[in-house]
Amino acid sequence: MDVDLIFKVAGVGIVVAVLNQLLIRSGREEQALLTTIAGLIVVLYVLTSEIGSLFESIKRIFDL
Repeated sequence: MDVDLIFKVAGVGIVVAVLNQLLIRSGREEQALLTTIAGLIVVLYVLTSEIGSLFESIKRIFDL
């Protein structure tokens, strides 16, 4: 696993957390929820290639 990947996920998490707090304090709870869901989708998209390589490694290890 790459250290850059960890920093990308942490960066998205920090940005989403700050936006979430700003939106909640301004009374826009629905938009805060959508921001959180969008952040989750972005992180899953970033992790998709790593998950794929994990499954390929498992296939190679067990000769499937």
